[in-house]
Amino acid sequence: MKLAISFLFLLLSAIRPETRQVSNQSCGVRNTAFKDGEEITMKVYYTTLGMYVGAGEARFKTSLERFNGVPVYHCVGTGNTYSFFDNFFKVRDRYESYIDTASMMPVKFVRNVSEGNTKIYNNVTFNHDANTATSTNGLFNVTPCIQDVVSSVYYMRNIDFSKYKRGDKIPFDMFLDDHIYHLYLRYEGKEKVKTQYGKFRAIKLKPLLIKGNVFEGGENMTVWVSDDPNHILLRAESPISVGSVKIDMMGYRNLRYPLSSLINFR
Repeated sequence: MKLAISFLFLLLSAIRPETRQVSNQSCGVRNTAFKDGEEITMKVYYTTLGMYVGAGEARFKTSLERFNGVPVYHCVGTGNTYSFFDNFFKVRDRYESYIDTASMMPVKFVRNVSEGNTKIYNNVTFNHDANTATSTNGLFNVTPCIQDVVSSVYYMRNIDFSKYKRGDKIPFDMFLDDHIYHLYLRYEGKEKVKTQYGKFRAIKLKPLLIKGNVFEGGENMTVWVSDDPNHILLRAESPISVGSVKIDMMGYRNLRYPLSSLINFR
């Protein structure tokens, strides 16, 4: 069972004309959702035959630093399988993004992953003035307002969802593995969601997944973020080739605002 930070937001561009579109809003976003020192822990569950089995953990941490003299949020996402699952598919992933505090666009991205027998390292520096990305493998042209895997998570948290109607698609571009993905989230409104941590008021989103070895293509993944100014990820779930995966927020520290969306603990 593959555990990776990236599978939360590896999406496929498939904007269909019958659905109301909203223009790309990923430029000029201001951070109002998180602060220096925030830490969030997610637990990954593999489910089969109606049973939850803890497969691993993912952690997101932010710190305020400087990169080439520019203030940045250094956001790190790590993922690992538990020792039992290491026997089947050992995962040790680390993703880092250095995000300009003024523009909320990434200036550097590092992907260092070990998944089974696969090891990938890629170090990317973005030049948004020239719309280029220099990776470990060369120089690539990119689109304006490009995001990376980690920065896209923090971009999503700063979306003003009150501007959208149910069914709207919120597009953005992401650079990963030296490719540009034209992606979107579909806004699905608000609802209450019960997780392994507790019950929350939540904002429901549907990304369109890239078909791969683990996930089927299509809008099979559902994501819930907290319906409060933090917009932290509460739950993501999706069917996989055998069974399904659920990812629940299980701990947090140094949120910018109280977690007012929490209705009650489990």
